[in-house]
Amino acid sequence: MIGFHRLSRRFTQGRGAKARVVQAVQDVSFTATDGCITGLLGPNGAGKTTTLRMAAGLIVPDAGHVDVDGIDVAERPAVALARMGVLSDARGLYARLTARENIVYFARLHGMGDAAANVRAEMLARMLEMSPLLDRRTEGFSQGERMKTALARALIHDPPNIVLDEPTNGLDVLATRSLRDALRRLRDDHGKCIVFSTHIMQEVERLCDQVVVVAHGRTVATGTVAELSDRMGERDFEETFVKLAFSADERAIGAAG
Repeated sequence: MIGFHRLSRRFTQGRGAKARVVQAVQDVSFTATDGCITGLLGPNGAGKTTTLRMAAGLIVPDAGHVDVDGIDVAERPAVALARMGVLSDARGLYARLTARENIVYFARLHGMGDAAANVRAEMLARMLEMSPLLDRRTEGFSQGERMKTALARALIHDPPNIVLDEPTNGLDVLATRSLRDALRRLRDDHGKCIVFSTHIMQEVERLCDQVVVVAHGRTVATGTVAELSDRMGERDFEETFVKLAFSADERAIGAAG
């Protein structure tokens, strides 16, 4: 379980007289539970990536905190991160290494021995339908192949909690379906707590048990797709999202443009 509690984070952009403070996250709170896929949904610039980077310990909140299975990420980062698998938007792989070598290297960082790491890598390769890729160098991999390798790397230590930042960006239809199936198996067969950010309505409708909508750095709504649509009096979830994430003034400007 991952709890996000009254998170706030600001950044300074520019230097000298041109410097300005940007409030990326103002007040984000929600809980992602075990055996559940939670979608963090919001327009570009809403604070999704900053929120997940705080969960991954990459950014320290100005206020609030994130806990992983009750462990405060800022206070005990190594312990919290050992219980989390993180797939960031930048899926950097070592191009000169094979997929297996990339995965096993991360296993060793988590304290696993080579034998156990290879057994786990083979199991993940079967689950993610990437066995033919294991002993190929990742240089030249397609976006879908890179995503599978990065996801296997994030899961190598069998973490109970998984955080993914816009994992379907740049994927084709088949790769997206493969990822969706893998996430369902991790939820249904292994009871994982999964949080992923997106701005794609179709992904949310097909995959998420819970949806958290953020706008202007704040949590504006939490519930299932059906609950949120009922609340806004809409049958189309895209219309529901627009009503939740954008003010009436913003919607009018968008329509005029």
